[in-house]
Amino acid sequence: MARSKDARVTTALACTICTCKEAGDRSTGISRYTTRKNRRNTPTRLESKKFCVCCHKHTCHKELKR
Repeated sequence: MARSKDARVTTALACTICTCKEAGDRSTGISRYTTRKNRRNTPTRLESKKFCVCCHKHTCHKELKR
């Protein structure tokens, strides 16, 4: 079966603050959200403000690399 050339893809958004924490801090994990985007309309990486469960505040979440 060939892979679909669909314009919509599922992407993951990760918290930028949780991923930047140093090893010395007690990190409870990384907050991740999944969303769908249209590849043709938004070729750049997504970035939005979401609530981070680990940081307990609204932070910037960026699209992960594939």
